[in-house]
Amino acid sequence: MSGRFEADATVRVADPSEAGAVYGRGFFGTLDPEGLRLDRYESAYLLEMERLEVRNERDRAVPWPALFRRALKVEPGFGVRYVVYRDLRQRGYVVRAMPAPFAFAVLPRGDILGKSPSKFWVAAFSERAPFSLAELAELAERTRSARKSLLIAVVDEESDLTYYRVRRPDPTGALAGPTLPAPVDAWVSEDRVVVFDADAAERLGKGLAYGSRIGKRLELSLLEAAHLAATGQLTLRDARSHRAVDLERFLRRARRLDPKFDERLATFAHLRGRRLVVKTGFKYGAHFRAYPRSPEHAHARYLIQAVRQGHTAPWPEIAGAVRVAQGVRKELLLAGASDGRVEFLSLERVRP
Repeated sequence: MSGRFEADATVRVADPSEAGAVYGRGFFGTLDPEGLRLDRYESAYLLEMERLEVRNERDRAVPWPALFRRALKVEPGFGVRYVVYRDLRQRGYVVRAMPAPFAFAVLPRGDILGKSPSKFWVAAFSERAPFSLAELAELAERTRSARKSLLIAVVDEESDLTYYRVRRPDPTGALAGPTLPAPVDAWVSEDRVVVFDADAAERLGKGLAYGSRIGKRLELSLLEAAHLAATGQLTLRDARSHRAVDLERFLRRARRLDPKFDERLATFAHLRGRRLVVKTGFKYGAHFRAYPRSPEHAHARYLIQAVRQGHTAPWPEIAGAVRVAQGVRKELLLAGASDGRVEFLSLERVRP
């Protein structure tokens, strides 16, 4: 079977019987009255697999490197996306090119083009491209609206592939935070806050909801103290002077110690509002770990990194965070905070 090489690195198969044969073995190309038109990915793949001969306007055979180089010239990013296309085809999927910002639509194995909807939409990135929370959130929202699953394919510097399933989750729990009938004194000392009132310590610390019980006292993080003070349950006092510390002054102090305090506090408050128990994720290299029920009776379900909505990072940093989370059987959530609003993005490494 042979096709005619076009200037844009696509291929036209004019013979009706050959066009039907190419299309029928994997749903390659688009049939029209003039035969079969193969896009750049299909043309490169079929020529590389020696399932198609490509000839130019002089009826000379076009070698695969020449077609590939032409495709690289006319389509920026073709090399990265072709690695993804080739891998998905080798896995037995029917793959169709999509307009940017997506790369491909992928049908379930064994399904028929035109009779079955695509299973997921794929976006392809080089390891060298920056990870953009806003960009991936937009892609996830578009795929969710279309009732598809979003698959991110990252091509590393050795052209190996890592796939991530990306979702917009709505994490919820089943444990409402304890409340105090009246505010109690909480003593601020350096980077922690202590509640000495035994009854309040018992109530707030019940089920490990807040802080850590050490003897009869309760030690709170700055985040927990800020949240409890904002909800009217603590009166903050300086441990040295015994003077009251108003919330805004306390927040300024916390920001000096932690430049990311605002987005962390917004995320903490949002998760607590969703009835999740939130504890530090320090041992896992994350900001938080979150439990749907009491940590005394359940394992953490999520590891959470609180960032700004416009957060960018190197892909290797994200890959490491996903690997750690899945290594301890947890789901990684990136919490994008902006103007008091928090939206989540979940990344899970998968094998398609």
